[in-house]
Amino acid sequence: MPDKGGFVWGTGRRKSAVARVRVKPGDGKFLINKKEVNDFFSEAQHREQALAALKATKTEGKLDVFVKVHGGGITGQAGAVLLGLARALKGYDPALEQTLRDNAYLTRDPREVERKKYGQAGARKRFQFSKR
Repeated sequence: MPDKGGFVWGTGRRKSAVARVRVKPGDGKFLINKKEVNDFFSEAQHREQALAALKATKTEGKLDVFVKVHGGGITGQAGAVLLGLARALKGYDPALEQTLRDNAYLTRDPREVERKKYGQAGARKRFQFSKR
């Protein structure tokens, strides 16, 4: 259901990045942290990932998308925007859910950074063993 401003919300998370996505009918504006998507994501693969859900559902140019994203790095933020946008599109038009599911855009990537263990160099790395 749209809120008072006519927006449908979706929240996406990936690694330690969180994206809050708002969608409403419009002329195709796509802003991330008040910047155009091309200015925010310098790499083509991240831009494509952020726009993938719109292209798959053929809603590109028909909806205004506003995103606030924080935390993590660029790759995590692109993944968070993708999931948040997919969830917002599902709320906007439930008929799009099957297309989004078929492309795995509604699936949260569960991979997180493994924690560092005490007494060791890192999560998996170990200090060199010395027999003598």
